[in-house]
Amino acid sequence: MPILEVNNLKKYFPVYKGVFLRPKGFVYAVDDVSFTVKRGETLGLVGESGCGKTTLGRCLTALYDKTDGNVHFCDQDIFSLSPKELKTFRLRVQMIFQDPFESLDARQTVKEILEEKYLIHKKHNRINIDDEIAVLLEKVGLLNADMSKYPHEFSGGQRQRVGIARAISLNPELIVCDEPVSALDVSVQSKILNLLLKLQEEMKLTYVFISHDLAVVKHISDRIAVMYLGKIVELADADSLYDKHLHPYTEALLSAIPIPDPETKKERIILKGEIPSIQNPPKGCRFHTRCRYSTDICRKEEPVLLINNREKEHYVACHQYG
Repeated sequence: MPILEVNNLKKYFPVYKGVFLRPKGFVYAVDDVSFTVKRGETLGLVGESGCGKTTLGRCLTALYDKTDGNVHFCDQDIFSLSPKELKTFRLRVQMIFQDPFESLDARQTVKEILEEKYLIHKKHNRINIDDEIAVLLEKVGLLNADMSKYPHEFSGGQRQRVGIARAISLNPELIVCDEPVSALDVSVQSKILNLLLKLQEEMKLTYVFISHDLAVVKHISDRIAVMYLGKIVELADADSLYDKHLHPYTEALLSAIPIPDPETKKERIILKGEIPSIQNPPKGCRFHTRCRYSTDICRKEEPVLLINNREKEHYVACHQYG
């Protein structure tokens, strides 16, 4: 049984115009997305900026309400939970945000930031909070002395470690990681990724890992979903996606990954044209305006995400393989 099941999820944001701010359309941020996440695995979610990755992640944690569809966490529809049930849900599902400085309160010390969850969920009477925070800081590679410091006193990587400590503080089962290393130096990224892998093994965590960097996603993910303009266009295990990718958009993304060998030549696929507006997406296949393989059917009919290799559970939404 999957720990997370997403069925036909949609999240549209209304666009208001005019003096009276009347709705004139919608931003189709997440448009009919379905997938499952198995317990203990890492599902990578990758795509260009503006494709709907972060919106999808916030829907999975119930930070955004749905427009349509449903999300089931351990067989519970998260959008039908009562306030009391939602508070329990927050114990089990957490999020690591992209910008560690923006996600931490600059007026609070590390101790105040980390103890807040214990107070909200009324667990402070059962434990010694100082001891618990000291253990948390050790888990993420920080010192006990860091407890009294403020966020501005840390480097970007250290601030993200505080964000990770906050996410794991109440022993969640699922963590949505929203580009947790994109704001960090390359030298720090690998340390944070290795920390996440170590914590996953120790705490039996499940991750949904959001990123625009396919090289980073490959390092940490078991399976990868590729998003384009609010839709998943390809979904497969990491090795299959890299070695036998099917969708032209995935092909273009993979061609942009640099090879650490100056003598190895690699074809770089440059996508022509601008990214279409997510408020007014193209008819048919949403990628056809930039695809070098597009045909008439691509402009008329929208492809459905179908399984192409049942043995590898490789799904693709492309008329070439329909």
